[in-house]
Amino acid sequence: MTDPQHARLRFLGAAGTVTGSKYLLTVDGLHTLIDAGMFQGEKRWRLKNREAFPVDPASIGNVLLTHAHADHSAYLPVLVKHGFRGTIWCTAATARLAEIVLRDAAKLQEQAVRDAKRGGWSKHDDPQALFTTADVEATLPLFQTVAWDSNIDIDGVLWAQWVRAGHILGSASIHVTIGPRSVLFSGDLGRHDHPVLKRRQTPPGADLVLVESTYADREHPDPEVPHSGFADAVRRTAERGGQVLVPAFAIDRTEGVLRALVQLRREGRIPKDLPVIVDGPMSIRALRAYRLFPEEIGDDFDIGDFTELNLTETEETHESKQINRRKDPLLIVSSSGMLEGGRVLYHLERLLPDPRNTVILTGFQAPGTRGRQLLNGATAIKVNGRYIPVRAEIVADREFSVHADASDLMDWLRALSPPPETVFVTHGEPEAAAAFARRIEEDLGWTAVVPNHGEIIIVL
Repeated sequence: MTDPQHARLRFLGAAGTVTGSKYLLTVDGLHTLIDAGMFQGEKRWRLKNREAFPVDPASIGNVLLTHAHADHSAYLPVLVKHGFRGTIWCTAATARLAEIVLRDAAKLQEQAVRDAKRGGWSKHDDPQALFTTADVEATLPLFQTVAWDSNIDIDGVLWAQWVRAGHILGSASIHVTIGPRSVLFSGDLGRHDHPVLKRRQTPPGADLVLVESTYADREHPDPEVPHSGFADAVRRTAERGGQVLVPAFAIDRTEGVLRALVQLRREGRIPKDLPVIVDGPMSIRALRAYRLFPEEIGDDFDIGDFTELNLTETEETHESKQINRRKDPLLIVSSSGMLEGGRVLYHLERLLPDPRNTVILTGFQAPGTRGRQLLNGATAIKVNGRYIPVRAEIVADREFSVHADASDLMDWLRALSPPPETVFVTHGEPEAAAAFARRIEEDLGWTAVVPNHGEIIIVL
């Protein structure tokens, strides 16, 4: 490996917003992208998904992927569509989940276009998907898996090391060494006590550290009785003959919700005979992926415990449609967690107008999403081109998040050795990122900066 002369880092996503993670590292003219996330939420950010990428995608040699969530991986097929043919490096579990995420995202893109054309609500005469299933199939052969904690030579210009982040299956922080300098990308960090996975590990320190700040302005609740609001809402809904809809991210959140349901049933806090349905091919395939990597599961949990729920898993469309004909009390777990697409929208259309029913939100709801609208008390939300009245009970359970809270993030930073010269606070809403940067400076005495979208810094 030759000694590099110049290195620049450009913030192309997750700067000023909590989605679209993309960081372009250019070393002696060679481009490496760390994460390739799609912007979600507010329209002003979503529109950036369709803007021309700042450099020719064909000039990018490698993508280093922290994990499979769409806001970190779903822009990959767009890059491939426009010429990227390099290598996508990630852990084996991330590669497995990314395949699921990307195929599902393509289907949602294609379905949205079909629905818009059929419903006539698109502003465009000929709406087009951001990417297609064909683009995804061209992306998947580019994946190359890495072992935990191994140093990987990336085109002779840098070394990269993946360290367990404990957020979702396969999630990692990535430590990058460029000659005498180093940069650490936190990715999304998990809590110190993930309900399903092995705990996160501490990566080597670095000169520059990029740390996420999704929940950096708050602390997760630590109740004496876990998920009491969730359990109470389920019981109330069942007693009045209604149905419970739990929008949950297909990856990790579904597993977390199912584990909580197992515990609540064992403790007699929800009806033992209440049917539980996991609706959606992505959620079911993610469940299978978790079963494929038992070495990633925490020591105090057995994923086989899910059999206690007598789950109904509806992978096929006709099975999902049968749910809509049921009138008996039941609990449906369906993605997406922010109500932005997928089968959950059809459940919303049916369940929201009836006050007997309940929607339980189980995690962060980004600005501009239907989930945030419900959280903020909307009396109607737009689904598939029509406004649906909100008469169902809306409940938020904030205990499910596996994003590190402020204390978790500070603990992760304190453990870094040696301490960094600069911390860049990314992947958070502006207020949360700014508050966390102030806390880093006050508590640790380190320089902390909230970068702007498009900003470039000198690494070497």
